[in-house]
Amino acid sequence: MGRLGGAGLLAIGVACWLARDDFGSRAQHGVLWGMLTYNVGACVVLAFAGSMARMSGVALWPAVLLHAALTVWCAAHLRASGSNA
Repeated sequence: MGRLGGAGLLAIGVACWLARDDFGSRAQHGVLWGMLTYNVGACVVLAFAGSMARMSGVALWPAVLLHAALTVWCAAHLRASGSNA
């Protein structure tokens, strides 16, 4: 399961890399929505693991903060591109 998840993350990374210069395009809009969905899900799952499931690790809460920051970044870019579309 971990390798399958890693392959999915690699695919998301490649899609983001290839759409990085498509400012305001439908492709960039779709990639931003996909990244927003992923980061919200990752933030919720990791926060649940740390608070309710009592899992811990040195990188757990920094990962939650990273995904929360990426969620805010994606939402801000979607909002900015939504006003241009």
